[in-house]
Amino acid sequence: MNKTFYISTAIAYTSGKPHIGNTYEIVLADAIARYKRLMGYDVYFQTGTDEHGQKIEQKADIVKKSPQEFVDEISLEVRRVWSCLNTSFDKFVRTTNPTHEEIVQKIFKKLYDQGDIYLGKYEGLYCTPCESFFTESQLVDGKCPDCGRDVHKAEEEAYFFRLSKYADRLIEHIESHPDFIKPESRKNEIMNNFIKPGLQDLCVSRTSFKWGIPVSFNDAHVIYVWIDALSNYITFLGYDPDKDIQSSEFNKYWPADIHLIGKDILRFHTIYWPIMLMALDLPLPKQIFGHPWVLCGNDKMSKSKGNVLYADDLVEQFGIDEIRYYLLHEIPYANDGTITYELLIDRINSDLANILGNLVNRTISMAHKYFDGIIVKPTAFEEIDKDLITAVRQMPGKVDTAMNELKVAEALDEIFSVLRKCNKYIDETMPWVLAKEENKKERLATVLYNLLESIRSSAILLQAFLPDTADEIFRQLNTNNRFIDSIEGFNGLDIDLKLNEPKPLFLRIDKEEKLKQVENL
Repeated sequence: MNKTFYISTAIAYTSGKPHIGNTYEIVLADAIARYKRLMGYDVYFQTGTDEHGQKIEQKADIVKKSPQEFVDEISLEVRRVWSCLNTSFDKFVRTTNPTHEEIVQKIFKKLYDQGDIYLGKYEGLYCTPCESFFTESQLVDGKCPDCGRDVHKAEEEAYFFRLSKYADRLIEHIESHPDFIKPESRKNEIMNNFIKPGLQDLCVSRTSFKWGIPVSFNDAHVIYVWIDALSNYITFLGYDPDKDIQSSEFNKYWPADIHLIGKDILRFHTIYWPIMLMALDLPLPKQIFGHPWVLCGNDKMSKSKGNVLYADDLVEQFGIDEIRYYLLHEIPYANDGTITYELLIDRINSDLANILGNLVNRTISMAHKYFDGIIVKPTAFEEIDKDLITAVRQMPGKVDTAMNELKVAEALDEIFSVLRKCNKYIDETMPWVLAKEENKKERLATVLYNLLESIRSSAILLQAFLPDTADEIFRQLNTNNRFIDSIEGFNGLDIDLKLNEPKPLFLRIDKEEKLKQVENL
């Protein structure tokens, strides 16, 4: 039986179309999910949309639509954007799903019945876009600490969740599971800024708006969006608090291996969610990874600044794998990354067109020129070959080490290091010189085999990151041998196989011309 692996993204809030910063998360999760499948895991990859709340009620009202009509449209748009980047999610969930709503009501009732939720009154400073109450000391320059907008005084009857009851247990769990919150810097921030100063009980219902899941035993209240949204990770696996025996899907995949989320919602996932699970007597996820932001130049993307880039627009202008490569390679593990058209074009030209595209095109073209595209058995090995073959054989282990630490950019660097070695190997062995001497025919065949096999091995690993490109390389090599364990043997290409005609994988972009074109758009 295959080992299982459950990865989730945060569910996208349906207040508008997701920008490239929101889309980074789904591409990152997709690369991890595809890599785990390549390694033989039974992967369950869940994403979707978060569809309740006051902000949605207000936005729907502005455009004269019902909240349900509004979220139906936005959810479809989110799914379209996720799909335009070739993401391989197994389930796309929506929190307006009737079964989800029913289970969330049951979860709320269970927590209430056992005394973890109680009725009280909330007075505080409320941020409508974030649907959160804050104390004076939590504000930053008098504004919401999460989004920087104005807050206003509000008072309402509300149900509260006893976070304080579980605080010591949460601290103990975080300290005894060093990989629970990653990266380390985020863990320190959560512990020092939020948990250790003391947890306040959390307001978990609202009476000031209607667009939410009603509290089943008091319909004047709707359930706070965080209990509703966070529960998605288990409700769509079939969890039901009223059942003694859970669904086979829940038993198979829970606890999640990784919740992949933006650093701005880390607090909710590392405090509220684990405590909810403790109160439900369920295992906690194995890891919560708070990824950095993608900035546009040096600024956070915002519609008011007019610096928002959208994934589907970028894909139309540059291509799917070009955008995937940039996001996976250029956003650091723990620090914010930046995207601009100039940087994007530079990276496509230097890495994809020059290093990868040029290598594949040159090698397959030489095989056609010198051997009519037929793969000839390698028999004339020399000392210089060892370095390349060793690097190829060691590549899967190095990629695996990086991927297990979620250092996806480093994993890509390991593959591109081998591709660079291949280009250097061409310069050192000079196949065009070997081709001029009849007695060097066997050596020429061996050099080309080494290059073709190195390309095939690299393409196997590239399937996780650049799936379309990997497919095209396999098509040109005319092979279906895409299995990771075949890299070790360095003999995965069949002798006498005829390669297909070479076709450029990536074209160099004329930077000035492209920037003018983008400006005109």
